[in-house]
This record gives sequence, structure tokens and C-alpha cells, in this order.
Amino acid sequence: MRTPITWFVKNPVASNLLMWIFLVGGFVAFLNLNQEEFPDMDFGAIQISVPYLGATPAESELAVCLRLEEALEGTENIDKLTSSAREGGCDANVELATGADLNRVLNDVKGKIDAITTFPAETEKPIIRSFSSIGNVLTLALSSQTNDLNLKVIAEDIRDDLLDLPEVSQVNVEFIRPLEISIEVSEFTLRQYGLTLNEISRAISNASLDLPGGTIRTTSGEILLRTQGQVYEGSEYADVVVASYPDGTQLRLGDIAIVKDGFEEGYLDARLDGINSAIIDVMRVGDEDIVTSANQVKAFLATSNYQLPEGMTLEVVTDSSLSTQTRSSTVARNAYTGLLLVLVVLALFLRFKVAIWVAAGIPIAILGALIVFPPMGLTISSLTVMGFILVLGIVVDDAIVVGERIHGHEQKGLSKDDAAIEGTVEVSIPVIFGVLTTIAAFLPLLIDNTQFSAFSQVIGGTVVFCLIASLIESQLILPGHLAHRKTDGYFLEHSKIVVKWQNFQGRIAEGLEYFAEHGYRRLLKQVLYYRYAAWALATGVILVVVALVLSGRVIFQFMPSIEGDTVWSNVTMPAGVPASLTEDAINIIEAKALELAAELDEELLELKARGVAPEVTENVVDSVLTIVGGTAPKGGPGGGQRSAGSSNVAEVMLYLTPFFERGEISAAEIRDRWREKVGTIPDALELTFVSDAFSAGDAINFRLEGRNEENLKIASTQLREELMLYPGVFDVSDSFRAGKQEVQIQILERGKTLGLTLNDVATQVRQAFYGAEAQRIQRGSDDIRVMVRYPEPERQSLGNLEELLIRTPTGAEVPFLSVADYSLGNSYSSINRQNGRRIITVRGDVDRTVVAPEEIRREIIGKYSQQWDRELNVKIAIGGEGERQLESVTGLLTNYPIALMIMFALLAVPLKSYLQPLVIMSVIPFGAIGAIFGHFIMDTPLVFFSMLGIIALSGVVVNASLVLVISINRLRQEGQDILEAVSNAGKVRFRPIILTSITTFIGLVPLMATANPATFFIIPMAISLAYGILFATVITLFLVPCLYLILHDFSDDKEQAKVKLAYQS
Repeated sequence: MRTPITWFVKNPVASNLLMWIFLVGGFVAFLNLNQEEFPDMDFGAIQISVPYLGATPAESELAVCLRLEEALEGTENIDKLTSSAREGGCDANVELATGADLNRVLNDVKGKIDAITTFPAETEKPIIRSFSSIGNVLTLALSSQTNDLNLKVIAEDIRDDLLDLPEVSQVNVEFIRPLEISIEVSEFTLRQYGLTLNEISRAISNASLDLPGGTIRTTSGEILLRTQGQVYEGSEYADVVVASYPDGTQLRLGDIAIVKDGFEEGYLDARLDGINSAIIDVMRVGDEDIVTSANQVKAFLATSNYQLPEGMTLEVVTDSSLSTQTRSSTVARNAYTGLLLVLVVLALFLRFKVAIWVAAGIPIAILGALIVFPPMGLTISSLTVMGFILVLGIVVDDAIVVGERIHGHEQKGLSKDDAAIEGTVEVSIPVIFGVLTTIAAFLPLLIDNTQFSAFSQVIGGTVVFCLIASLIESQLILPGHLAHRKTDGYFLEHSKIVVKWQNFQGRIAEGLEYFAEHGYRRLLKQVLYYRYAAWALATGVILVVVALVLSGRVIFQFMPSIEGDTVWSNVTMPAGVPASLTEDAINIIEAKALELAAELDEELLELKARGVAPEVTENVVDSVLTIVGGTAPKGGPGGGQRSAGSSNVAEVMLYLTPFFERGEISAAEIRDRWREKVGTIPDALELTFVSDAFSAGDAINFRLEGRNEENLKIASTQLREELMLYPGVFDVSDSFRAGKQEVQIQILERGKTLGLTLNDVATQVRQAFYGAEAQRIQRGSDDIRVMVRYPEPERQSLGNLEELLIRTPTGAEVPFLSVADYSLGNSYSSINRQNGRRIITVRGDVDRTVVAPEEIRREIIGKYSQQWDRELNVKIAIGGEGERQLESVTGLLTNYPIALMIMFALLAVPLKSYLQPLVIMSVIPFGAIGAIFGHFIMDTPLVFFSMLGIIALSGVVVNASLVLVISINRLRQEGQDILEAVSNAGKVRFRPIILTSITTFIGLVPLMATANPATFFIIPMAISLAYGILFATVITLFLVPCLYLILHDFSDDKEQAKVKLAYQS
């Protein structure tokens, strides 16, 4: 390294140009990077949906789900296959094995499903797609006291206008039922004219169509032939001829049927603050910039030529770009504060100009890292900015080591050029290998392939690129700047303020040197004398902490509750209940929400008076969105799904003003108060209240698997009752629930003698009550079904079924009860399956301040796992957050030994020893111990991000030990005896070790001290790094020298007598 270092020191133009390449290149890259709140998560999953309209869950399971499972059985790279048979079809989710090629598996799955020929004829074409997270940019509400059709027309016009914007490519209109043309013919009319529903359906298909007729090739050219007769409006269908008679008269559809051109029958409605609304979701797809997209939409809405019909309002319900900008600006402020604190610390212990150039390495390294962001596909997100904060104090470590050595050589009388060269060369090997070991420590984050890899890889990649840039800066740029800095003749050189600062800084530096010589060195010699006692004490500390962790006294939570600005409540009633009951239930929840909002507004006035909330804030609850028949999309593959809603599901969402604007009122507190006000809802199967902005899954989620349905019911009942006994557990429910009442039809022998088959009876019943699909037309962007069925009054009771007339193959009409019979039963609301077995999921939520989910999971598995397997043949598995936790922690712990082996190799190479790296790596467990104690001090639970911090800490804490051990080896090579070499190296390396530790800790202080939801989930990682560094520093200064001497004791007995003699003198 001497040659390039010397060349850059002697050529200041080169070092300046390299610096400007980093600065300008990084700034240009920054201007062209997209912004997003969180990166897109690669779920590694494929969704399959097979519509089987009108089918019960049991029919969907037998006819569709089982055949899907059979077709996909044995497919390569499929880890888990989950299916759900529901009313109207089957949905399946394929989870891929780790490292599988998504596109290849997707093609395999498509090929195998397309090859299935045994699906019922009534099923529609399977929908197969990869599961991807599409981010929400804006949610708009179009509100008016008009009907849904008018809202739909205007909402679609707005959607089309928004899609014309350059940074908007997906807009969904939500909570409006799909359009349908319903042609209703009564049984009396059919008998009067001798028609059947099937004949009317065929007449429509034959009369309404567009058909190409080929080409006429004339001598003058080709002429296309085309039959054009497709109709698109309900009024046009009324003119369709159903029958023609010999006397020339015609029977038109309008003469015998009621043609309704409107919405599908169903229950789907949305209202914002009590006013009928259509919701317009603007989505972010691919590389679109969330801030740019939101600004374009808001600019369009603000244009003067954009006008709504009278009585309609369009307002922004949620704006994700604001939360993205708020989170990024909050984190950036922490970064600026940390940078300033690091600069102050450096200036106290180093000469001011040395401190300035050392601190300059931070922005140079960060901007240098930004250069590689575009080719690596990284963006500016909350995670990348948080990665910059985590690395704030780390990237300056190598610059501190280099700067301090250069400063030391200058004090010995070397010229600035020679001091820069010699100082840099002296520490180049430990600095280079120190950075490489830190990169190796972040390796588990970089190669993480779990669901949270999008989080860990972004943070790890940001840190690694910054470290590489900082290494280049410390070895090639910093020495040149320190060699050519002005040390005399500069501005204000002899002014009072400069003189006073130099005297003040000199006293601090001298004080630190004095302490290193007379305090630390003297204490170190005493510790070295009792080195075996120190080793025993350190080992005891490790054993105690390990025992605490293994005994469960150190509670580890996977994912903390992350504060959001949205609170919602979802209610599920028994399947098949009248929509009026669900409406009554949701009205209670909505009324209590409005009551709570009024109370919060009164409390806001008090908070304003105390100065806690800004005066401009008008409300705590910005708006209340009520949805009947569905739920709002919360991540996943996006909305816009074709659905007429469910009569038993409803949801109320409270959109809150930002955290600080609402006076720091917690969303969790609002959720709990709302739950208390609502109490219980009569007949509700499930009532949940949620406030977390991000969730790794249900806090409590157990999956019961078995083949016996009754045993599954017994186990799920026991489990629900057991969970409700735990304090702090609420919203307990399971996925097993009775569905709608079911009529099961069987054909009688009398019907068979008339030539009827079960298919004939089933088809005619289906056409009468569900409808016969005559056509499917495309009108604008709407896919509209044309259905022929009985009028609604003839489909409202079992009496209508009993009065149904069945047409025999000869054309005769016979009563339904004369050829068929039926029995009453209950269906399921849904049937869930996984890997060929039926499953029931029991879920719940917890108050993490009362009980940890991990504790409940551990006790439940220990109590019931073997018992149920033995007595009920039911297996219990952990799902939800627990399953994600197991996958993520297992993935990290699998990769961590690889990182340790790489770190060992990187330490062994410069040390030329197999045992000295073990001495250096001995500080790693103490860094973890410091991180654990840091969480106790900060009263913060240990979570997944804490573990990421501990893993990353491993590479940081060894750097100081590496520099110390190399210094000891160098002094021994110069002829000093072992004791003097160890104590002198400790004294010489005391200042840089202390400085690197303090700057790392100080750089993270603003982040740890900020009680802001925007940075809450990254704080545990910062605590692990900060407190782990502090604790490991003490170990580095005392235990590493002890272990070095102990290693020497075992490797060279002859030196032992010399060491004892030195103590006696």
C-alpha cells in the first residue's frame, strides 16, 4: 500500500479529484434516485384463483381445490401449498422454496394447471400470478349523496385522467359493485310462451354478436367481411328477438322480461364521514417515485380546469408520500445531529483541522456509496437513511485511526508529507482488514433470503458500500489532505478565540494522554498480573448471560408494535346473515368511533393549551371510512378485484393526523379506548381492532392440521379457551365457522324414469336461482355478465324451489318435488387446506406490555403438541409472526457461522497466526452482552432488529482489538519484552480506541433519544450497536491484553520467568 499512498500524498490534485468524484457523483446519483417509504418485499409466492360461481365451499373443495393439489403435487421448488375453498371458487397460495426462480416456477404452475381437464364446466379460467407488494401512493374519496352509478362514472373519469399522468400507471376504483345486465323472466311467463331460461340465453347469444366473415379477394384488392350485431346496453337487449311465429309476429325480450342494467346483486358500500363514497387508490408500481407520483396527482387535482359535478367532493384520505417525506426528514435530522456530535467529539481530542478532515470522511463516504445505488437497484428510503445513521460513527473509525497516527508522527517531528505516508502505512493493514471484517459481519444481512430480506439487505448493502467508500477515503484522500493542510498563516491564526480553543483542546488531549499513561497503563498492569482471574470473571459473565437467555428470563420479541396513523376495526358476522344485521353492527362501531373522535378533539384543545400539539391541528381523527361488504386493502397484490361483497363482513377505519400534530396521542391508546367503548357485538364471530403500521403476521397464530374434522373442532375450541385465560390476550378467533344454511338436492327414481338426469335438475335449478350466463361483454373498462334468471321475488324462499317446474327431455313440465327431493344442512364459510390436509387457524392479538407472544407460544406448544398428536391425531404448528420469526432467526443463525469463519480468515492473514484471531474475536460475545444490557437501560424490548444490530456489531468490535494486537506484535518485533509491548501498545492505542467507540456511540445517540414512530423500529438496532461498542471497548482495553498474555503463557514457557521478574521490579 506504500506506493499508492505515497503517490496520492505527493499528488494533492489526484486526492482532490477523487474526493470531488465521490461528492459530485454521489450528488448526481441522489438527484436521480427514487424515493419510497419501504422497499418492495419479494414474497416468493404465487397466487391461484379459480372462480366457480354459485358453488358452495364443499363443492369448491372437491371439484377445484383437490384437483389443484393433485396437479401441483411433486412440482419442483414448491415449499408449501395452501388452498381455501370458499363460496364461489377456490384460492390457492404457493410458497416457493428458498432460492427458487420465481418465473420458472410460475411457468411450471401455469402449465400444470392449464393441463387440468376435469374442472367443472361452470368454472372460469384460472387466474395465476406472482404475489408482489404494490405500494399505495394516495387514497382519494369521491363522496356525494347520489347513487353508486353516478359515483362510478365520475370515479372512472378521474381514474382515466390520473392514468394519463407520466408517473402514474395503476389506479383502482374500490368498493363499487361490478356492473351486470340481469334479464329476469318469471316462471308464469315461461310457461305462457313455452320457453325455458336456456332457450332465452341461446337466443341472446345468437342475436347479439360480432363475427368476422373472412376476406373477399377482388382484382382491385381485398375486402374484409364482418357481421356486426353485438349490443352493449340493457335497452338494446330488450329488442332481441326470442321467437318468431308463422304469422310474421315476433316475441322480443322486452315483451317477456325485465331487463336491469345495473350492479351485480350483493352487499358492498363505502361511506366517508357518513357520506356515500367511491374510493380511488393510486398505486406505485415498479420504479415509480412515490413523492413524484403524489405531487403530480395533487397538482392535477388543484388545476382550475378540473371540476366536479355539483354536490360531489374529492378529498385525499391518505397520502403515503407525506409519511415517506416525514420519516426520511426525521431520520435525516438525526443524521445531521449525529454528524455534528461526532465532529465535536473529534475536535475535542484531535487538532481542529485534523478533526475537520477526519469528519469530512463521513459525507464523502456516504456520497461515494450513493454512486453505486442506481446500478444496484437501491433507492432513497427510510431504510437506506437509517443505514447511513448506523454507519455514521463506523465509517469514521478508519479515518480516526489514520488521522491519529499521522498526528502522532507529526508530534515526533516528521514533516507533514512523511508523517502522512508513515502514519497511513503503519495502520493500513489493520484498517483494511478491519473494514473487511466489518463487511463480513454484515454478510448475514446481505445473503438473507427470508421474507424480511428486503429490509436487512437494504440496510446491509448501504452499510457495506459506505464502508468501502470510507476505506478508499481514509487510505487515498485523507492522507493527502492532512499532508497539505495549513498549520500556520491561516485565517484568525492568532485570534483570541482560536488561541483559547487550542489551549482548551490541548488540555483535553494532554489529559487523555496523561490518563492513558498514568491511569489506564497502571491499571492494565495490575489486571495483567491477575489475568487468569480476569479471564475467569469474563467467562463467568458469559455463562450467567447465556443461562439467563436460555432460561427465558431475557425476553426476545420478534417484531415490536410499530406506531401508525391508521386504526381500524373489522367485524365478521355468521355467513348468510341478512345484510341489515351487519349494518347494525357496523353502525355501532362507527357511532363509537365518532364519539371517541369528539372526545379526542376535546383533549386536543388541552394539549394545544399546554403546547404539546400545534395550534393549526384541527382534529385528531382526520376522517372515518366505513365499508360494508368488504375490507380495505392493506398491502398485497393491489385492489381492483371483481367482487359484489359479502353480507357478513364490514370495517371502519380511522385516519389520524400525524403523530406530533395530534399531540403524540398513541394510535394504540386510541385503539384500546375504541375497543372498550364498543364492547361486544351480539352474534359477531370476530371483532378485531388494529393500529400497527406494519405487522409480520398475527402475534398469536396456531395452525391445527388433521384429517378428522371433529378432532380439529375439539382442538380449536380447547385452544381458544386456553388463550383467553392469558392476561393481555384479546381478539381471539379461529377460521372454523359454520357457513350458510345449505339445501342439498337429490334426484328421485321417478325423475330418472322420465329421462331426467341429476345434471338436468341441477342445471335448471342453477339457471333459475343463480342464472344462466348468456354473454360476457366488454363495455369500456367493465367486464359485464349478461345473466338470465327468475325475478328476485321468485328466488326468496324454499317455497319457490318447491314450486319450480322441471322440463323433461320430451318438453313436458313436472313439479320439482315430483322428480327430486332435498335435505337441509349447513355448509362451511370456507375450508382451508395445507399440503393436502384440512387446517384450522386460531389467532389472537396481545398487549406486548403485559405478555410476550413468544412466552404464550412456548407454553401452548409444550402443553398441547404431544397430547393432541397422541389423542386426536392433530398436529399444531406456529403460524403468523412466530413462523416468520423462526424463518428469519434460523436464516440469520445459519449464515452467522459463515460470517465468523470469514472474519477469522481475514484476521488470521494479517496476524499470520491461527490463535491470535481467537483472542481478537473474544470480544464478540461481550459486545452482545453489552447490547442486551443496553436494551435494559433504555427499557426497550429485544426484537429482530436488535439481533441484526448484534450480528453487525461483531465486525465492528473486533477492529479496535485488531489494531491493538498488531501494535503489540510490532513492538515485540522491535525488541520489547512481552509485558512492555502489551502495556505500551495499550497506551498508544488508547486514544484511537476510545475515540472510535465514542464517535460510534455519539453518532447513534440522536436516533436512540428520538421518541418518534418514524424511527421506532430501527432504534433497537442502534441500541445494540451503541451499547455493544461501549461494553466491548472495556473488554478490548483489558481482556484482550490478558488473553494475549495467556496465549503467550501457553505458547512460550520460557518467557514466563521474564514476565514474573518484570512484575517484581
